[in-house]
Amino acid sequence: MRIFVVAVGSHGDVLPLLAIATELRRRGHAVTLAAPAPFAAKAARASVPFFALGTEEDYRRAATETGLWRPWRGIGAMFRHVSAATEPVYGWLAGTARPGECVVLASTLALGARVAQEKLGLDVVTVHLMPLLAGSRTDPPILPGLPLPERLPARIRHWIGWGADRFVIGPAALPALNGFRARLDLPPVRRLRRWWSSPQRVLLTFPRWYAAPQPHRMPQSLQVGFPLADRFGDVAEPEPAVAGFLAAGPPPLAFTYGSAMSRSQAFFRTALRVCTRLGRRGLLLAPQGGQVPADLPPSVLHVPYAPFSRVLPRCAALIHHGGIGTVAQALAAGIPQLVVPVAFDHFDEARWLGRLGVGTALSRRRFTPARAVPTLRRLLTDPRVAQACTAAKARMAQEDGVAEACDAVEAFCAGAEHCQRGN
Repeated sequence: MRIFVVAVGSHGDVLPLLAIATELRRRGHAVTLAAPAPFAAKAARASVPFFALGTEEDYRRAATETGLWRPWRGIGAMFRHVSAATEPVYGWLAGTARPGECVVLASTLALGARVAQEKLGLDVVTVHLMPLLAGSRTDPPILPGLPLPERLPARIRHWIGWGADRFVIGPAALPALNGFRARLDLPPVRRLRRWWSSPQRVLLTFPRWYAAPQPHRMPQSLQVGFPLADRFGDVAEPEPAVAGFLAAGPPPLAFTYGSAMSRSQAFFRTALRVCTRLGRRGLLLAPQGGQVPADLPPSVLHVPYAPFSRVLPRCAALIHHGGIGTVAQALAAGIPQLVVPVAFDHFDEARWLGRLGVGTALSRRRFTPARAVPTLRRLLTDPRVAQACTAAKARMAQEDGVAEACDAVEAFCAGAEHCQRGN
C-alpha cells in the first residue's frame, strides 16, 4: 500500500509521525513524508522520501514569533502558520495521491489532508498525539490560559471549552480555511475541533492508563501507546561530553523548554539557581542560541540536544514545558517531572501527570527558586512519587506505541482495499 504521511508542527508533532513512517516503510509499504523543510535531514537519515512544506526560513520565523508562546495569543499565531501549510498539503496530495490506491496518515494540524479527503475522496487517518485534542464532555481538558478548577462541574467546563472554540479558535483558524474551501466549492467548517478528525479513523497516541477512554469520544477513534521517537532527533546517541558528564557524578536534574522555544532565558536562569540551592548537578538542553547563561559552573552542562531515551534514565528528575513527547520519555525513564507550562496542551499534560502521582506543575510566574526548590525536594524524596514513577516505567516497557500505530494503519489499509475491491 502507498501511504502519504503529513505532519505539520514542530519536533513534538513531526518526530512521532516520522517514527511511524519509518516502521511502515520497514514493513514494506511505499511511504512518503510531508513535513516542514527543516525535517528533511532527519527523514533522509531514516531513508524516508520527503516533501518539504515551506522553507527553513518559514519554520524559523514561525518558531521565533513571540505570540506563539502565550496561552491565548499563541492560538492565533499558530493557526496563521498552519493556514500557510494547508494549501500546499492539499496541492501535494492532489498531484500525487489517487483515491483507492493510497492512505493518508495526517497529524491534527494537517488540515489540507482533511480538505483533500472531502474534495478528492482520499482515505485519511488522523493522528491526535495528546488527550487535549480528543476532547471529552465528562472530563474536559485544561485549556491553555484557562486553569478552571476540576471541582467545577464538567458540563460547565465543557461549555466554556465550547466557547473557546467559538470565540478564540474559530476566528483564528476558520476564515483562511473556509476561504480556501470556498474556492474548491466545499461548504464552510463551523467548528474546527469537530471537523479536523477524519470520520474514517482517528488514532489517539496515548495509552489508556495515561488518559482513560471517554464515553463521548469519537466512535472511529482507537487508542494506542506513546510513539516514542527521540532516536529520530538530531543525534541518536549522546555526545561524548554528555556521556562523560553523566558518568562523572550523581544523577543530575535535567531541564528543557522544548525544541522551538526561543524565549526561555528566565527558565534556564532559574534552573541554574535551583541546582545551586539543592546542591545538585544540572543538564540543560536548549537548542536555541542565547537561552542559557554563559557562566555555567562545572556541575552544570549545556548541550543543544541529547536523546532522552539515553540520558533521562540517568537523571534524577526532569523539569520541562509539558510537551507530550517529553512527558512520555520521562515516564519511560521512571523519573519525576516538574512541568512549567507555556501554551497548547502543556497545562493539560500537567494534570495527567498529577493524577498519576509522578509529577506536578508550577506556572511560569511561580517558577522561582523559592517555590521550585521545595517542590523538587518533595518530588525527589517522597516514596509515593518514586513508587508511581516505577509503575509508569513498567507500563511503558510493556508497550510499543509505534508498532501499535502501524498495526492500526495496516488494518485500516486492509479495510480500505477490501472496500475498493467491493466497489
